Amino acid sequence: MGTKMNFLKVRSLGSIALRKAEDIDFKYHFNFFSVNFNEELVALYGGSLQRQTKFVHECIKVILKLYRNREFAPTSVAIIGHSMGGLVARALLTLKNFRPELINLLITQATPHVAPVMPLDKYLTGFRDYQVRSGLAFLPRLSQHDSALSVVSSAVPRAWASTDHLSIVWCKELILATIRAFFDLIDENTRQITQDPKKRMSVLNHHFVRHPAKTFEENPEAFTELTGAFTWIKVKTSKWTYSVYNDSDGKYFTFPLASRRKSYSHIYCQNSMLDTSSWIYGCISSNSSMCLEATDLSWRAELLPTVKVVILKLQDYPSLSHIVIYVQPTVGNKFTLDCEFFKEDSRTVQLPVTHLFSFGLSSSKILLNSTGLLYNVQLQHFDQIYQAFKIYIESHCQLLKERKPSVYRLHIPWSHEDSVIVAKVPSFTEISAKLHIAQPENDSSVPGLNIYSSSDCQYEVILKTSLLQILGQIIRFHGCSLPVYVVSNILLTYGGQLSTLISTGHCSEFSLELVRTAKPYKVDPVISIVVFLLGFNWFREIWDSLSLPEVDAAVLSSQDAWFPLVSLILFLFGTGIAYWSGVFFSSSLRLFSSLWLTLVRPSILQKDNKLITPRRMCVVVSLALVSWTTCGAFAIFIIYLRYVFKVIKLHVSVKAEQNALNGDSEHSKETSQNAIKQTVKKRNSVDGASEATQSLCNNRAIAEDVNSLRMHVTILNLFTWIVLLNLPSLIYWLKNLRYNVRLDPDPCRSTAIILVSILEILMNSSTSEVKSSKLLKIAAKVPFPLSVAMLAFGQMHLYKVPHFVTFSLLLHVLCCIV
Repeated sequence: MGTKMNFLKVRSLGSIALRKAEDIDFKYHFNFFSVNFNEELVALYGGSLQRQTKFVHECIKVILKLYRNREFAPTSVAIIGHSMGGLVARALLTLKNFRPELINLLITQATPHVAPVMPLDKYLTGFRDYQVRSGLAFLPRLSQHDSALSVVSSAVPRAWASTDHLSIVWCKELILATIRAFFDLIDENTRQITQDPKKRMSVLNHHFVRHPAKTFEENPEAFTELTGAFTWIKVKTSKWTYSVYNDSDGKYFTFPLASRRKSYSHIYCQNSMLDTSSWIYGCISSNSSMCLEATDLSWRAELLPTVKVVILKLQDYPSLSHIVIYVQPTVGNKFTLDCEFFKEDSRTVQLPVTHLFSFGLSSSKILLNSTGLLYNVQLQHFDQIYQAFKIYIESHCQLLKERKPSVYRLHIPWSHEDSVIVAKVPSFTEISAKLHIAQPENDSSVPGLNIYSSSDCQYEVILKTSLLQILGQIIRFHGCSLPVYVVSNILLTYGGQLSTLISTGHCSEFSLELVRTAKPYKVDPVISIVVFLLGFNWFREIWDSLSLPEVDAAVLSSQDAWFPLVSLILFLFGTGIAYWSGVFFSSSLRLFSSLWLTLVRPSILQKDNKLITPRRMCVVVSLALVSWTTCGAFAIFIIYLRYVFKVIKLHVSVKAEQNALNGDSEHSKETSQNAIKQTVKKRNSVDGASEATQSLCNNRAIAEDVNSLRMHVTILNLFTWIVLLNLPSLIYWLKNLRYNVRLDPDPCRSTAIILVSILEILMNSSTSEVKSSKLLKIAAKVPFPLSVAMLAFGQMHLYKVPHFVTFSLLLHVLCCIV
C-alpha cells in the first residue's frame, strides 16, 4: 500500500464522497486520510508488517485527536485497506494495547487473509496473514456470517466485473458502492457510522451482495396504501408482457393468486426500468375492484445489468390475495414488464458436469425448449476447485426482431463469487466456470446457471471440461509451490550424481541424471502415506510427541485446496523447469566461457590442494560481517557471483585443455600450449615416463576436471534457486538502503552466514577429494529424504527450502574434509 496507490485511492474515494455530501447539502460528510508506508514492499518482505501495524495505530490516535473538542466527535474510524494494507489494518487487533472499538468498519480489497501469496519468510506466514487470487481474500468461514462479508467483484451489484490486483482500487463501480454504503451506515443520532452490527451487515449486503434497485431503508414500512387515480387492470393469463412508452397515465395490474396456487409454485417478474421506485406489491386487503392495503415486495427484487427481477414462492405468502404491478406515468421513457407463473420443477433442469479426465472430448448438453422467461440449470457435482469447464450457450429465435439481451448468471450458493454475463439474442456465448472456494462439507447446495431469457427463443447449453483451465487452477492455487518442486528435482539429481561418483567414479551430466533420478513415484507416495496415517489418533500422538510440524498437504487438504494428482502435476512441472533451467544455465556458461576465451589468454586453472587458506577465511569473515551488519541476502548474492566466476574459469580451463590435447583449435594450441605443457608436466612429471603413459595421465586429469565441473554446475544450479528465493529481501533492503543500512529483522541472516562458509569451501573443491571420503555414501543418500521433507514442509513455507539445501551442501563440505 504505497504512497502513489494511497493517493489514487483516497482521491477517488474523497471526490465521490464530496459529491455525495453535496447532494444532501452536507448533512453528513467524511474526511479521508491516507497512511504513507513509503512504498515498502511488504508483499515480498514481512519483516516490516509489525512496524507498519504500530504506525497505523499511532495514526488512528492522531486522527481522532483532531476532532477531540468538536460536536459529534468521532471515537472510531473506518479503514479501507488494499492488498497487504488490509492485512496491516486487520493486524491492529493483535496489538496488546490496541482498543478494538477504535475500528468501526474495515473494508479490505484483494487482501490475502487466508495465507500469503508467496510465503518467502517466516514473518509473512506468522501473520497468517495473476497476484492475490480471490480464494485467499475470503475471510475464515467461522466469521463469515456474523460480522464479516467476503465478495468477489464480479458478484457486486452494478459492478459485475472482474478486476486485477491494482484496478480494484480505482474501479468506479466499486468506489460508488463503497461510498453509498458509508453514507447509509451513518447513525442520525451520533452522526457517526452506526454501532449496530445488524444494520452494518444489512447495509453491506444491500450494496455488495443483493441490491433490490431501491434506496436503502433501515426499517421500511411493512404496509402501504396504493393511492392515486390510476387504472386497475386484472390479468388472468399465466404469462404477461407490457411495454410502456410515453404513457402519461399510471396503471395497476393485479394478478389473483387464489386460482393459481394449485397450478403454480412461483411467480417471476422483471422490469427493465432500473429506477429506485417501488413497482411490485403483495395485496393484503382488497375489494372487488382494487387493492386497499399492500406490502412492498420491491425489497425482494434483485438488480441485474439490464433488468430488475423478483422471484416469489407462493407458499411463502399465504396471506396475499393478489400480486400488484405498478406502472408509473412516464414521459420519454421506454421500458417493458414481464410476469409469469411457473412450477419450479418445469424450470429447473439438471446438467451433470463432465469428468475431469474427459479432457474436453466429451460434453454434457441440454436443450431448453420451453418458452419461459427463467431457467435454472443445476450443475451437478461441480464442487471442487480443480474442476474447470467451458459452458457454451447458443440461443435460437423464431422471429427476427429486436429483443432485450439475455442475462446469464453463474451462481455459487456457498460463496459470493457469482459472475454475470449479458448476451445479445440470438448469440453464441462462452462462459468459464471455475471455483474460488470449494464446497464446504456441511453444504448440500448445487451451483446453478441462471438464464434470464427471451420468451420466444430456444437455448442450448453445452458443457465441456477445459484442460487448460484445470492447469490454470493448479497454477492459481499452487503456483507458489513450484520453486519447491524445482529445487526438489535438482536435489534428487545432485544425490544421483554423488551416487554415480561412487559406483562409476565419474559424475554424470545434469540432464541425464535428472531424467534418471527425478521420479515422482519415489517421492509422492511417502507424503501420501504420512498424510493418511495422520488421520489416525495413535499416529497423530506420535507425530506431535516428536514436535514435528504439520504436513503442508494435510493443511491444504483441510482448506479444500488440495486435490488428486496435483502433486504429480506440480512435480512434472518442476522437472520440466529444472531441465530447461539446467539447459539455459549450461548454455549461458558456455557463452560466457567463449567470451572469456576470446577476450582473455586462456590458461590452465592452478590446483590448490588446501581447501581452507587464510585468504579464504578472510573472505568468509568479511561476508559474514556483511551479512550481520547489512543484509544476509546481499552476502548470499556476493558469494553466488564469486561461485559463478569460479565455475566460468573452471569451464574455460577444461575447454582449453580439451582443445589443446584433441587438436580442435589451432588458435588454442598456439596460445595455450606452453601453459598446458607446464601444468601437465607438474601433474605428471615422472622421469623416464613414456609418451603414452603421459597422455593417459593427461586424459585422467581432464576427466577429473570434467567431473568437478559437472558437480559445480549442479551445485550452482541449486544455489541459483536459493538466491531467487532470497531475492525479495535483497530488493527490499536496496530500496530502503537510504534509510537504514541494516535489514532488521533479516529472515536469512543466519542461513547466509552458514552458506557463505560452505560455498567458499565448495567452490575450491574437486571430485577427487570427495571420492575418497568415508561420508560420501551418506551424502549421496541424504538428498532423497531431504527432497521428501522439502515437499512435505516447504510448500506453504518457501523460506524453509534453503535450510534443506544447506544441510545437504554441509555434508558435501564434510566429504571434502573427512
